[in-house]
Amino acid sequence: MQTVAMPRSLFVYSLLYGGLCVLAGVMGVKLASLGTWPVLGELAVESGIFAFLFLVIISSAVAELFGQDRANQLVRFGFVPLIVSMVMLTVVIRLVPPAPFWGDQEAFAKLLGQGVRMQFAGLISYGTSQTLNVYLFSRIAGGQGKALVFRAWIASLLSQIVDTILFITISFYGQDMPLGQIMEGQIISKLVLSTIMVPPLIVVFVKLGRWLDRG
Repeated sequence: MQTVAMPRSLFVYSLLYGGLCVLAGVMGVKLASLGTWPVLGELAVESGIFAFLFLVIISSAVAELFGQDRANQLVRFGFVPLIVSMVMLTVVIRLVPPAPFWGDQEAFAKLLGQGVRMQFAGLISYGTSQTLNVYLFSRIAGGQGKALVFRAWIASLLSQIVDTILFITISFYGQDMPLGQIMEGQIISKLVLSTIMVPPLIVVFVKLGRWLDRG
């Protein structure tokens, strides 16, 4: 049987990516305050964005180290832990009865139980925005080896806008909710976080990947 060698950095980043796919959904139930900013005012965002931005950074780092095709493969494999976690949470919430002495079933279901529509929205927005991020990162300014920080920043900004528009539209369209205002606040908050997190961390993850592969 032929043994397929896998670069150490790709192995580590794949494990981390899969875990963060699940964590992003769990963290998303909390709305976090980003404080009050000049001009922008008070900003708030769902906490899953912190994990999701790491997904953006890791997929971009993989694209830089191993190419666009390998990064797209990582994004596609990310659907596996996402779907498995959704199914398992649904089973535990709806089919597995709580112990008689445990009184937190309602809170547990409220926090972690997403409807089918929101689950579908999450899958669509994840796949589309992550694929777009990898594509833009790999094509802007000529691709690998050039303008690393700029490519990662721009790709992250644009993919976050698309992610927000898709998720909120699919989740809440047709309901009596101010979708435009919700999108505006979320997009501004995500762009601020992308600007703070992505430029320095893409450098860290690319350098870390190269260091891991030297060992």
